[in-house]
Amino acid sequence: MSTIFSKSDLALARQLFKMTWPMLFGVLSLMSFQLVDSAFIGQLGILPLAAQGFTLPIQMIIIGIQVGLGIATTAVISRALGAEQTQYAKQLGGLVLMIGGVGVAVICALLWLIREPILILLSAPGSVYSVIEGYWPVWLVSAWVGALLYFYYSICRANGNTMLPGTMMMVTSVINLVLDPIFIFTFDLGINGAALATIIAFGIGVLYVAPKVTQKHWVCFDWSHLDVSASVRSLGNIMGPAMTSQLLPPLSSMLATKLLASYGAAAVAAWALGSRFEFFSIVAVLALTMSMPPMVGRLLGQNKIAEIRQLVSIACKFILGFQFVIAIITFFISTELAGLMTSESNVASILNSHLLIVPVSLGPLGICMLMVSVSNALARSYVALTISALRLFAFFLPCLWIGSQVADIQGLFVGVLVGNTLAGLTAWLIYQKIINQLENGVG
Repeated sequence: MSTIFSKSDLALARQLFKMTWPMLFGVLSLMSFQLVDSAFIGQLGILPLAAQGFTLPIQMIIIGIQVGLGIATTAVISRALGAEQTQYAKQLGGLVLMIGGVGVAVICALLWLIREPILILLSAPGSVYSVIEGYWPVWLVSAWVGALLYFYYSICRANGNTMLPGTMMMVTSVINLVLDPIFIFTFDLGINGAALATIIAFGIGVLYVAPKVTQKHWVCFDWSHLDVSASVRSLGNIMGPAMTSQLLPPLSSMLATKLLASYGAAAVAAWALGSRFEFFSIVAVLALTMSMPPMVGRLLGQNKIAEIRQLVSIACKFILGFQFVIAIITFFISTELAGLMTSESNVASILNSHLLIVPVSLGPLGICMLMVSVSNALARSYVALTISALRLFAFFLPCLWIGSQVADIQGLFVGVLVGNTLAGLTAWLIYQKIINQLENGVG
């Protein structure tokens, strides 16, 4: 053990674990509920599941916006607290809630108004339109409530508290899991019941977290002595590239969904289930992308570049090892898992192929995702944007298309594997360049 990790490595690893484990269990529970949610919907038949598949890229747009603002929130508020500008940090917290709450509400309304052009763009078959007409209004409300809760979580993390958001992620997920079968099956609300259960669960989360944040004096809506325009610019300088980086995956997902639509509704449904499983599988990566930026930012402020190297190296070794174990387990239980996630035999067959091939590449994908997060923490938001763009448009989509041309849907999954692997390797090389520049005092 000592030949792999030094004493300083172990100290950093313990610190990383302390910051990460609340988020790990929180994100795990959140992803678990989403996976089970998809399994429940999968029992309703192919049309509701396909409707969820066409909803997924739009959902990623909203998530991209909220995560982009969350990244800016963590960076700017942490910097203000580090400079002992406590009142300014509180005002920024209130400003984030206002911008985020109103902004996401407007975007949700716009998405509803242009739903038909979106579905046409995604090549959605006419058979799913009636399902989406009833589902999207309820789902969009659930997306807004979820975004508002996420902004409160971001303020907590910016103030060094990962326990409250991590705990509430678990609580809201349990509530959602309990309500899902009741609304979907007992009340016979179908896919709309899943969205309604989410609204109630996240609503309870907001009602609990908001007073806690207020009691801790982390937000203030009195902006009388605040230069609002300058504060918005400060948020925007980080939020702009970070949000763009987060919005690239849904754009890529829309293009991938359009390609999959040529193979029929079963392929789109299987892709939706496979994507949910991937989110579940990379839960540790997602937790690290939330817990590491504050640590990297503090070390950068102290000019401890060597410790940043150590910290990132520890995280990357963990990601590769953990995802390798997940891939091996998934390989051996893929058939049973596919059957558990859907009752449709043709969907299960395609999903089984997905589970056999794609998880092998989740380690490199995790490295790529972490490098995006680390680049933002190193004040290299445009580098993070570049990594995201290369991953999706230089590797993922081209490999996806080439694979589909060579070997149809099986080749498409192999294309995902190759694309993710190339993206992870490229992201690591770009990070090495950044860290070398910092050590040499460049930039």
